[in-house]
Amino acid sequence: MQEDARCLKRKVTFGSLDVHPTEKALVVHYEVEAAVLGGGGGPVLGERKEGQKIIRLKSLSPTTDVAALAKKVVEECKFLPTSHLPQVEQLLYYLQNRKSSPVEGKAQTLERKEKRLVKPKDLTPFEGLELNEQAIITKVDEYVELLYEGIPEKIRGSALILQLARNPDNLEELLHDEAALGALARILREDWKQSVELATIIIYIFFCFSSFSQFHAVVSHYKIGALCMSVVEHELKRHDVWCEELRKKNKACESAPENGSLRRDQDKVLRKYQGLLAKQEQLLRVSLYLLLNLAEDTRTELKMRNKNIVGLLVKLLDRNDEELLVLVVSFLKKLSIFLENKNDMAEVDTVEKLGRLVPCEHEDLMNLTLRLLFNLSFDSGLKAKMVEVGLLPKLTALLGDENNRQVVIRILYHLSMEDRFRGMFAYTDCVPQLMQRLYEHGKEDMEPDLISILINLAANKKNAQVMCEGNGLKMLMKRALKTKTCLLMKMIRNISQHDGPTKALFIDYVGDLASEIRAEEEEEWVLECLGTLANLTIPDLDWELVLKEYNLVPYLKNRLKPVFFSGSADDDLILEVVIMIGTVSIDDACAVMLAKSGIIPALIELLNAQQEDDEFVCQIVYVFYQMVFHQATRDVIIKETQAPAYLIDLMHDKNAEIKKVCDNTLDIIAEYDEEWGKKIQSEKFRFHNNQWLEMVESRQADEPEPYLYDNERTNLFYSADGIISADGSVSPDLFSHFQPQNGDSHLTGDMSDVFDQTSSSPGRPATAYGFRPDEQPHYL
Repeated sequence: MQEDARCLKRKVTFGSLDVHPTEKALVVHYEVEAAVLGGGGGPVLGERKEGQKIIRLKSLSPTTDVAALAKKVVEECKFLPTSHLPQVEQLLYYLQNRKSSPVEGKAQTLERKEKRLVKPKDLTPFEGLELNEQAIITKVDEYVELLYEGIPEKIRGSALILQLARNPDNLEELLHDEAALGALARILREDWKQSVELATIIIYIFFCFSSFSQFHAVVSHYKIGALCMSVVEHELKRHDVWCEELRKKNKACESAPENGSLRRDQDKVLRKYQGLLAKQEQLLRVSLYLLLNLAEDTRTELKMRNKNIVGLLVKLLDRNDEELLVLVVSFLKKLSIFLENKNDMAEVDTVEKLGRLVPCEHEDLMNLTLRLLFNLSFDSGLKAKMVEVGLLPKLTALLGDENNRQVVIRILYHLSMEDRFRGMFAYTDCVPQLMQRLYEHGKEDMEPDLISILINLAANKKNAQVMCEGNGLKMLMKRALKTKTCLLMKMIRNISQHDGPTKALFIDYVGDLASEIRAEEEEEWVLECLGTLANLTIPDLDWELVLKEYNLVPYLKNRLKPVFFSGSADDDLILEVVIMIGTVSIDDACAVMLAKSGIIPALIELLNAQQEDDEFVCQIVYVFYQMVFHQATRDVIIKETQAPAYLIDLMHDKNAEIKKVCDNTLDIIAEYDEEWGKKIQSEKFRFHNNQWLEMVESRQADEPEPYLYDNERTNLFYSADGIISADGSVSPDLFSHFQPQNGDSHLTGDMSDVFDQTSSSPGRPATAYGFRPDEQPHYL
C-alpha cells in the first residue's frame, strides 16, 4: 500500500480569492494536479482539476477584529498562501461593511431556515469521540486499514474518513475508492449492532453522499437504505425493552419506597437509559436523514412504504428530542402527499401524537407540524380526529402567531368545510379573531383564506349570531356595500339564511340590497344581493312596497325569459330569481302583482327548459305551492295555465324533495277545484294500483312452492264484492273517504302526513338535494 502511495504525486496551486455574492464567506479557487510517477521518477499519467472552497465567516460582525480574523483564516486554510494576508483582510473589511438588500436578506433568512429544518447536528455528541488529528485525502488507504482492526480502531478510521466526506470537494474522489466504500458497507452490515458510535459514523459517511442526487446510485449499490431501515426498526425495539426495564424498576421503588438499594438501582438504570437514549437518537437522526434524501426517488419511497416507514416514523413521534422530531415530521410531511401514505397515517395514531406538539417552543418543529396537519386535513376522517383530540382551540390560539397564521387559517378552513364541526367554532374565540382581522384589512389586501373561513362558518346559526353581536352586521353591510366585495356579500348571505333574531336585523338593509339589483351591476354581485333578499322570509316585511319602490318585478320577469338560457345569463342568477319569487309570493299582494305581470307563464317556460335540473324544478314547484294559497293567483294557476298538469307529471318524480313539494301543492289544488281533484285522485290511485300489482307479481315470482289452497288464495285478493273489477284495477270510489269533506282542509287516511299550511306561510323548503344552497362550503 505504501509503495503505491509513493507513486502518486499531488500538487495544489492557489488560483484566486473572492467574496461570496450573498453570504458572509470567502471563496477560494484552486487547482489540483495529480501525477502518477514511473519507476524512473518521471510522470506517466497526469490530471488537472479545478476546485473551490467556501470559507463561511459566521462570527463576522461589526465589532469583529478583522486583522486577527484574517490571520486565523490564512493559518487554517491550507489553500491560502501567507502572502495573500493583506488581500484577505481587505475582503473581510468589505464583507463587514456590505449591506444586503431587503430581498437578499429575506432570501438568506428563508434559506437558512429551510436548511435548519432538518439538518442534523455535527457528529460530536459523544464524549471522547472528538479526534485531535486532521484527516488528509492522500491517507485514505491508511484509514481503510484501521477498519480491519478492533472496534476502537474502526471508530477512529471511519471518523477520519467522515472528516473527508463532510467536505463536498472530496466526495468524488472517495466515490472512486471502491475499497474504502466496500469496507465501510461491510462493517456496517456486520458490526452495527456491536457499536452505536461506529454505526452512526458510517451511516453519516453515506449520508454525505446521499445529500447529492448524483451519488444516490452508489448508496443504493451498497444497500445502505435497507440497512438503515433495519437499524431504525431494531433501535425502536431496543427502546421498548429499555422502557419496560425502567418501568419495572420504578414499580419496584413505588412498592418499597424505604428501600435505599432499590432507589440507587433505579437511579443507575435511569442514568444508563438517558445515556443510551442520547446515542440512539443521534443514530436514528442520521439514518432517517439518509432515508429522507433517498426518498427523492418515488420508487425508493415505495420500497420504504412496503417496509412500514410510516409506522416507524409515527412511533418516533413519542420522543422528546426536538432535532429528531423535526426530521421525523419533515419525513412524514413529504410522505403525506401520496394517498397511500396518508391512508397508512390514518390507520395509526398520527394525529393524536401530533396533537401534543401543538403548540411547542421550537419554531421549526411547530411550523412543520402544522404543515403536516394541513396535508392530512384534506381527509374527512383525519379532520374528525383533529377535532376529537382538541386541536381546534389550540389552532385558534395560534391565530396571533405571525409565523404560522397562514397555515393555521388553511387548516381551520378545511375544518370549516364540514358542517358537523362548524358549531364547535362558536365555543372558541376563533370567530371574533377572524372578524377583527377582517376589519383591519382593506379590499385590496383582504385575505381570501380568511373570508373563506367566515363564509363557511356563517352557515352555522351560532356563528352567525356571534358575527352579528354588537354592530357586527352593520359594519359588514357598510363595508360590503362600500367596497362591493362579492365574497363579503356571500358571507352576509349565509348569515341571512338563519331564522331567529339575526334575520330580523336585516330589515334595516332591505332597501340597500334591493337598490343593488339592477342590470348594470356586476352579475356575481347581484347574485349575492338577490340571494340575501330571497332568504328574508320575515312576516312583518312589506314585500309589495319593496317591489314597487325599486321596480323589481320587470327585472325578475326579464331574467326568466328563455333567451337567457343560451348562455347570456348565468343559471345561478336565474335560480336565485326563482327563489326570490317564491319568497315574495308569501305576501298576498305580491302574489297578485306577480300573476298580473305574466310571471307564471314565464315560470312554466322555464320549467320546460330546465326540466332536467332538479334544483330548478324544485324551486319552481315551490313558487306554485306558495301561489295556490292566495285566491287570485290560485285561480290563475288552475284556470289559465297548465301548471297542474305539469305537477301531476312530477308527483311521482324520483327526487324526494320535488315529490314532497309537488304532493303538497296538488293536495291544495284538489281541495279547491273539483275537476282537477278528480284527475289528481285518479292519477294517485292508478299509480298506487300499479305498485300493488307489481308487488303481487313479484311475490308470486319469488315463491318456489304453490299455495296449498289455491282457491282461497285467489279469493283473498280477487273477491268479487264490487271492490276490485275483473281487470284488476282499483276503483277510486273505494277511497272516497280519503277526500276532505265539507271544506275540511285537513287530509286523512294516507294523506295524514301532509301538514296544513293554509294558516301561515311556510319558509323556503330544502333544495332538491336535501340542503339549502347557501350552506354549500366555500372552496378556494
